[in-house]
Amino acid sequence: KQSIFTNHDHSRQQQNKHKTKLSISRSRTMGLLPCSCPLPCNKTRSECQTKSTNLQSESSTSSSLLSQPSLPLVPSLSFLRRSSNVDHQCLATLKGHSSYVSSLALSEESLFTGSSNGEIRVWPREPPEYSTGSIVAAGNGGVKSLVILGDKLISAHHDHKIRVWKIIDESSRRDQKYKCVATLPTVNDRFTSLFSRKSYVEVRRHKKCTWVHHVDAVSSLALSLDGSLLYSASWDRSFKIWRTSDFKCLESLEKAHDDAINATVVSRDGFVYTGSADKKIKVWNKKDKRHSLVATLTKHLSAVNALAVSEDGKILYSGACDRSILVWERLRNGDDDDDEELHMSVVGALRGHTKAILCLAVASADLVLSGSADNSLRVWKRGLMEKEGYSCLAALEGHTKPVKCLAVLVSDSDSDSNSGYYSCMVYSGSLDLSVKVWNLRVPSV
Repeated sequence: KQSIFTNHDHSRQQQNKHKTKLSISRSRTMGLLPCSCPLPCNKTRSECQTKSTNLQSESSTSSSLLSQPSLPLVPSLSFLRRSSNVDHQCLATLKGHSSYVSSLALSEESLFTGSSNGEIRVWPREPPEYSTGSIVAAGNGGVKSLVILGDKLISAHHDHKIRVWKIIDESSRRDQKYKCVATLPTVNDRFTSLFSRKSYVEVRRHKKCTWVHHVDAVSSLALSLDGSLLYSASWDRSFKIWRTSDFKCLESLEKAHDDAINATVVSRDGFVYTGSADKKIKVWNKKDKRHSLVATLTKHLSAVNALAVSEDGKILYSGACDRSILVWERLRNGDDDDDEELHMSVVGALRGHTKAILCLAVASADLVLSGSADNSLRVWKRGLMEKEGYSCLAALEGHTKPVKCLAVLVSDSDSDSNSGYYSCMVYSGSLDLSVKVWNLRVPSV
């Protein structure tokens, strides 16, 4: 009898171990367990769902960002030697946010900054050094992305919503806050889809929601060239297309990726690029009134955090937790016609950062900037020393925590064609709660 009971207990222990392993596996699949990569990587959406904003900020400097593998098989396009002919200086440090700065946007006269506690502040585009900015809007969730459309400011939030704010001219605002004129999905969208069974899609196991809703943080926004369409990407693995005239949701691509989508950009010719924690970049284009998958780019070895596309749409830059910036070039007509899945091919990597790449910004046809969890920004210029190579013109250091977002503005008035230089203003937002304003003089050849 004792032997029978012993065997029975051993069998029950084995079953319990099997159930525990199965539960852990399911939890990882559903994104319920935290991963080793902290907030700046955006590797999964679980980190932001289970930790407070303060904990996220503190964990951002974790050494696990260094543990992500690099890309040894991709050739390097960058030169280690920096040019000594580039003048750069920090003009101002903007302080006022009580939580980390997560997004930036530039208008003709102002700089808008969004933080992880939901605040949106406005600053003069060339601010005094000790300005604290003015709070113009506040949402219920942290601000993940900002874009400007005419006299409207559009913000994406951690509470799954997109908000549209009416911008008030600074000369007449007098500390008045912006009015929220729309929250997406709109009331009309929600009502029309509420009673139709076909409007519901499965978002999680045994849970359904109408297709117009994001069900996780909206991580990125992008506008079409003519401003008629707004694209939103989310950690719920979907991206949606909205008509900006009335903010009606036109289309939703559910399960566009296998994990959270962290970034989206749109090229001049209408191609939409989405980067995800599943290590993939996907290319979409509108065909027969709907967007469909054109190509999947799969060279990164870890979560893709940032994307930027050149002005002509021929070059795509992607940054990830593998510490490298991949440079992709559009295939010419006639190249690999038999393989439409390629669309773009990787030509090399820009190396220099020691931790994850968190943000990218294109300043001109041959100038790109990057921000990293190593607390620095880098300025890369194409063709300065070799036709196909990139030179690291400068490493801008001054932030004490990871650089989360970038905005750049090329100044026409300060450009001097005779001297061979042009000027640009660079704005960097960081987890150290500050925004820095930099001035660069960049060689034009």
